Amino acid sequence: MPSSSESFAEHTNSSYRPQDDIPPNGFSFDNVHRNAMMERMHKQQQKYAQAGNSNNNTGNSTGNGTSGGFIPMAKKTGTTIVGVLYSGGVVLGADTRATNGEEVAEKNCQKIHYVAPNIYCCGAGTAADTDKTTELISSQLELLRMDTHSPSRVVTACTMLKRMLYRYQGHIGAHLILGGTDLNGPHLYMIHAHGSTSKLPYCTMGSGSLAAMAVMESSWKAGLDEPSAVALVKRAITAGIFNDLGSGSNCDVCTIRLDGTVHYDRGAVQPNPVKPLRDSIRRSDRFHMRPGTTEVLQTDFVPHPTATAGAATLADVTVTEMEVES
Repeated sequence: MPSSSESFAEHTNSSYRPQDDIPPNGFSFDNVHRNAMMERMHKQQQKYAQAGNSNNNTGNSTGNGTSGGFIPMAKKTGTTIVGVLYSGGVVLGADTRATNGEEVAEKNCQKIHYVAPNIYCCGAGTAADTDKTTELISSQLELLRMDTHSPSRVVTACTMLKRMLYRYQGHIGAHLILGGTDLNGPHLYMIHAHGSTSKLPYCTMGSGSLAAMAVMESSWKAGLDEPSAVALVKRAITAGIFNDLGSGSNCDVCTIRLDGTVHYDRGAVQPNPVKPLRDSIRRSDRFHMRPGTTEVLQTDFVPHPTATAGAATLADVTVTEMEVES
């Protein structure tokens, strides 16, 4: 049997050279040992998870020279973002819940980002990655507008985003819906973290995308007017909020029109208002500390000497000279 550091093809074909550009014909067994190691690590992960131990308590050997550990799992995020084309422009929508694992880190997170005066972008995935990615492309488009003296085109922003994300091979967790208008009309692009893109009349992304897509598939039609498109986006985001634990709070809507105007409505829909719930809670008056609860034993106020003669002047200020390097 070949060792773990040698491939199966090296033992079956003496003329095989790793530096060859053309791989050998047939099924490749190069990853057999790697897959076996990952399977053992996965079983070890399940065993320690059932025992209730933490990751730091795994120090057993896996038998192939690799110390015990866990398979790095992808971070699970939660978001619902949608985009819709209509006869006069583009409507983008997003929820406002930012999660950190099973915890709600931010209830009013802004997920619709400015890219250009006529282009906006919804972000799902890692919040920091979506923020900084859109900021970087926005600054590059600003420099391009200063150089060309012309408005930004949506396809240019899409190309910049996909090239940047493709360079990092998905390690930047930014799943984007790019929408905007230019001289060629309204455009809507779906951009994945690995750099692949799709141009669609409507799209959804995020953990709540399935619930939102159900609304889109059943209600979208070509030639929608603006009120119908905005109402459809609100329904889709609300479906994600109520059917996905990673999505929640409010619904933001951004409308980009062909005439160049943009309407960004923060909190367009607030399906879970907390103020009425908090107002309905009656707390005991014992938790309110009224004035006079703590007795004042003594009060002694001594005014500053300059207060009786007038306001303080520059003569009362001590100025220390700074050392100057020769």
